This record gives sequence, C-alpha cells and structure tokens, in this order.
Amino acid sequence: MKTITIEGQLRTGLGKGAARQLRSQGNVPGVIYGGAKELSFFAPSTAFKSLVYTPNFQIAEMKLDGDSYRCILKDLQFDKVSDELIHIDLLELVEDKKVIATIPIKFVGVAVGVKEGGRLVTKMKALKVKTLPKHLKESIEVNIDDLELNGNIRVQDVKEENFEILNSPRIPIASVVLTRQLKQEEATAEKAPAK
Repeated sequence: MKTITIEGQLRTGLGKGAARQLRSQGNVPGVIYGGAKELSFFAPSTAFKSLVYTPNFQIAEMKLDGDSYRCILKDLQFDKVSDELIHIDLLELVEDKKVIATIPIKFVGVAVGVKEGGRLVTKMKALKVKTLPKHLKESIEVNIDDLELNGNIRVQDVKEENFEILNSPRIPIASVVLTRQLKQEEATAEKAPAK
C-alpha cells in the first residue's frame, strides 16, 4: 500500500480570516477526523498534489509538530473560480475502528464478450467500502473473464473478504455491449435467406 508523507503544522488561528491568510501563503488548511480528537492543520498546497491528483488509493502519513498520523482522504474543497485546492479533510486510521473508504476497481482478465467482438464498458471506477484499516488496499480486483456479450457484472457480484461494500448491489460495474460492426453482421445474417 503506497504511503505519501506530508509535513504540516497544527493550526492555532481558526476561522475564515486565518484560513484566507494561510491560503495566500500557498498553504491548504485541513482537519483530521476520527482519532482521539479533531486536529486542525495546514500544509503547503504542493504537498497534496500526489495525494489529490491521482486515481490511486493511498495512505497519507501526516507529520504535524513532531507527531505522526496515518490518514486517508475524506473530502476535498476546490475554489469555484481558480479550481485550486482550498480545504482538505482526512480520516485518521485507528486500528480497531472501521473506516469508510472509496477504493478503485481494477479489472483483470479479458471478457468472453470482447473476444466475440463486443466492447467493454466500465460504469464504475471505484467502490465505497467499510473495513478495518489493516484490510485497506490499493484496489479491488474484479475478474471479467466470464463476462459475456450483453452481460453485466454488478456490485453484488464482487466478493471481497473483510469488506462491507456500501454501494447498491444492483448497480452494474461493467458490461459488454454490441459494437456497431457486430450489429450490422447480425442484421445481415438475419436478412440472408435460409438455404
């Protein structure tokens, strides 16, 4: 599991004015929830780039005033105009306390329907799960080898030990659809007179 280390400082001044001043100095204010107490902190905006601008699920090792906190991303706020990161919420990982995390799906294998000329359509990129911190991982592997033409893999088909999947079970994750060429070939075959 990839871990990114971010060094920051605990915040003393709270409120909009203090937050505005931090941002003007190139910092991003944030809060760590889920631990013994809520912690308000700030860190340089550049420190969050590899955590925020990635499709990967990672752990953030927050180093604040000599203490270290293992966290996962909980929420982000961006400026409506400049699209810059203006606030970050992190969730501290506590060993025996379940956390809710959004983990990317990694499709493995080649669908039968694709081999037959269909096209794979992925409908979900990640699943929301509830688990203990020790079970967190970078991705959830979903094997699509048996996915047939016009077939779906749904959330309920994902069997992952130690994870309680929170998405609605009937939602399709991936499907194989007919390509235009395959539809034309089928139509031509139907029009051809039987011999």
